[in-house]
Order: sequence, then structure tokens, then C-alpha cells
Amino acid sequence: MKRRSLFNMYFTTTISISLVLFLVGLECVVLMSAHELVRHVRENVVLTVVLSDMASQEDVARLDNLMQVAPYANGSDYISREEALQEHIDNLGEDPQKFLGYNPLTDAFEVNLHAEYAQIDSIHVIEQSLLALPYVDKVIYQADIVKQLDSNLQEASLILLAIALALLIIALVLISNTIQLQVYSKRFLINTMRLVGATPWVIKWPFIRRNMLMGIEAACVALLMLAATYYYFVNRLGIRLFALTEQNIAIIIVAVVFVGWFITFFASLAATNRYIRMKTSKMYEI
Repeated sequence: MKRRSLFNMYFTTTISISLVLFLVGLECVVLMSAHELVRHVRENVVLTVVLSDMASQEDVARLDNLMQVAPYANGSDYISREEALQEHIDNLGEDPQKFLGYNPLTDAFEVNLHAEYAQIDSIHVIEQSLLALPYVDKVIYQADIVKQLDSNLQEASLILLAIALALLIIALVLISNTIQLQVYSKRFLINTMRLVGATPWVIKWPFIRRNMLMGIEAACVALLMLAATYYYFVNRLGIRLFALTEQNIAIIIVAVVFVGWFITFFASLAATNRYIRMKTSKMYEI
């Protein structure tokens, strides 16, 4: 009967810790998803590089080759003046050639930026480098929108990090309290070992080892729950949370296992130290 009671306590504690570690894993998923969203938004920033009227086909080829190797370019589309004119006619329903007698539009490139370059300071540097080319007339981008995007993303990132930190602290406190309750039930055993002359580490190590093992087992359960949740969102709901790369998987596994191991170790250490120092009479009062 006693063995069954110990098993139930071990099982209950493991499940409780695994639920908290599942929360830690969800924090990682939310942060990664937010990072993917920020990258996607930034990579939608487009620079329109307008070529001068005197630009030749060789100049177009030079700029195209430059966009292929430029570290800031995430892709580019060449739009000839004929294509720009047709797009203008399709959008506005009028042909400027009819009353001007010529095509006023020029060749241009639409350049998508890598996320790390889609910031107002970086864009300004890119703009100056492109305007230094003799066949580039101007560079067009929505500066106000880029500035507002920078401000909003920074604010959202700070709020998200604050929420993640608060949830992490809550998770740590919950795991610590769970371990302390588990050690509390063994306080008289700790006291007996202390009275017969056992050294502090001889008393502490079995509890630390047991709870660290429990923390790793709980981490494995939490990871299985995260995998099932990810599968459900992607394959049943069609919601892609974040890129399932080896690096992202490794980050989640390391974060969940480390938190499970780290907190169970120090919570066990703190709880056993408390009862090792506590007087026998005091144990009956708590």
C-alpha cells in the first residue's frame, strides 16, 4: 500500500511538472512564431529602384547582376517601361501616351529586402549606395510606413518578451512549490538521517537525483505534448506556427529539458537544506 502511495505521489508530481514545462515549451513556440511573423512583415518591404531615361540594356543587366549578389536583396523583379505603362493603363484606365505622345514611365526594379535590412537606417544606406550609380534616377519607398513598422515591432517585441518572462517566472515558482511539497512529505525522514549522523550531501543527494530524474521525465512528457499540439495545429487546423527546422527543434528541446533539470535541482537543494537546518520540534509546527 505504501509503495502504491509513493508511486501515486511520484506520478502526480511528474505530471504536474510536465504541465508547467509544457507551458515553457509553448512560450518558446510563441516567441519563434512571433519572430517568423516579424521576419515575414519586414521582408515585404519593397524598394523601387527607378532607372534614368538614358539607362541602356547593359545598365539594366548590371543592376540585375548587382541585385543577385547584394546582401540586402531578398529578390528583385525587373519592370520594363512597357510593362509599367500597361500596368498603369490597367489600374487607372487611361493611356498617358495618347496626350503626351510618349511613354513617360521608365524601367525599374522592385527589390525585396532581407528582414535584417528592412529598417530605416539600413534602407537609407542602401538608398545612398544605389543613387551613386549613374544609371539610377531615384529610389522610392514608403519611409513613414517603415518608421511606423519599426516602432510597432519594437513595442510588440518588448511586450511579448515581458509576458514570456512573467510566464517563465510563474512556471519556475510552480515547479519549485511542487518539489517543496514533495520534499515536505519526507521532512521527518530527513530529520532522522540528520540525527543518526548523515552528512548534508548524503541526505540531499537522493532527493536531488530523484527529482532531477523526475524533471527530465516530465520534460519528455511535455515535449510529446508539444509535438502532438504542433501536429494538431498544422495538420488538422492548417495553422503553421513556425518553421520546423532542426535549429528550432533543438532550441525547444534544450529549453524544456534545461528548465526541468535546473529547477528540480535547485528546488530540491533549497527544500532539503531547509529541513536539514530545521529543529525537530519546529517540524511538528509546520
